[in-house]
This record gives sequence, structure tokens and C-alpha cells, in this order.
Amino acid sequence: MRHRTRPPPPHDTDLPLRPTPVADGTGGQDSAVALTDGMLAVRAGEGDEDAFAVLVRRHSSRLLALALHLLGNRADAEDAVQEALLSAWRQLPEFRHRASFGTWMYRIVTNRCLNTLRRRPHPAPLDSVPEPVAADAGSSPPRVAETDAATAALARALSELSPELRTCWVLRELHGLHYEEIAHLLGTSEKTVRGRLFRARRTLTEAMRPWR
Repeated sequence: MRHRTRPPPPHDTDLPLRPTPVADGTGGQDSAVALTDGMLAVRAGEGDEDAFAVLVRRHSSRLLALALHLLGNRADAEDAVQEALLSAWRQLPEFRHRASFGTWMYRIVTNRCLNTLRRRPHPAPLDSVPEPVAADAGSSPPRVAETDAATAALARALSELSPELRTCWVLRELHGLHYEEIAHLLGTSEKTVRGRLFRARRTLTEAMRPWR
């Protein structure tokens, strides 16, 4: 049977990247909001655009945070998430639910970000890095300046990691994924993930030695 080309979702160039309420047109909240991701994914795979909109609103914040940590640039991160969501919409009819919808989206976004990182000719400075521990209200100006300098040093160190090392470190240290989950997302082995994490941690530890 020949499959028809799947149309893009409405406003495909402006998919929401922040959670917003979904109205049902009667002043109440859409009943789809109460459905599980799996149920919504089935509906979306059958062409239900409202179900897909709920999934987008439910997961977009976490996906954007992931892309921002990997790419370090908000504009690039938003582009990567937009492209991943459009790709997911087109692939949903083939989604076999072997993993959760959230895990599936993590994999698509991660791959998009890796492609972007690999296309960069040189390491780019990161606009966004892990938030440092907040300084006490009574911290002295020199202490605040030292914290800012350490944050900038971490940004530089992260930007100089290879895409593969940076991705493993972000998924493990910032998003708390287990080794097997990271291996699944990247299509590699746990042994490879552990090796990349070891090298990433060693490199970052060495780069941050003056600030310890």
C-alpha cells in the first residue's frame, strides 16, 4: 500500500517551545491533556494534530534545556528542537513504542544537536553553561567575580570537548540519565559511554583545576 505524504502540523515554523494551557473551545481544558504520552502518540500517529500539540507542550521545556546544554546557543537550540519536532510528527506513524515518547524525542533532539556540533568548524563559545552555586547575599565582590570567572572557564572547557564527549557528559551530569539510557540514545555501547564520560570528566577536571 502506498503511503501518502504526511502533512506538516499547523504553524509548523512556530511550534511552541514553552508549556501553555490547551483550551477545548468551551472554556475548559482539553481532555487530551489527561491522556498518557503513549495514548497521545497513538492519536498523533493517526493524524490528530491536537494530540501532538499536547505532547509538544508537555515535553518542549525539557527538550529545549537539553539542546541548550548541548549547543550552548539559544538560537541554535530552538532551531534543533523545532526540526526535531517536525521530524517526530512525520515519523509518528512508524513509532513502535519500544521506548517512551520522551525517550524517543530525546534521541531525535540529541542526534540533531550532534549533527550541528559536528558541522561547526571550530568550538564555539557557549552562551549557556550549568548554573553555578548561587553566591551568598553577603559575598564580597571579589568572590562574585571569581565565581563568574570559573563559570566562564567551564564554558570554554565544555566548548572544547568533542561533540561525543560533551553529549555524554551533558546527558549524564546535567540530565541524570543512566549509562544504558545514554547508550540507547546514542546508538552505542555502555562501555563506549563510560569511556567517553571518563575522558570528559578528566578533561574538565584538569581545565577547572585553578578554580578548585
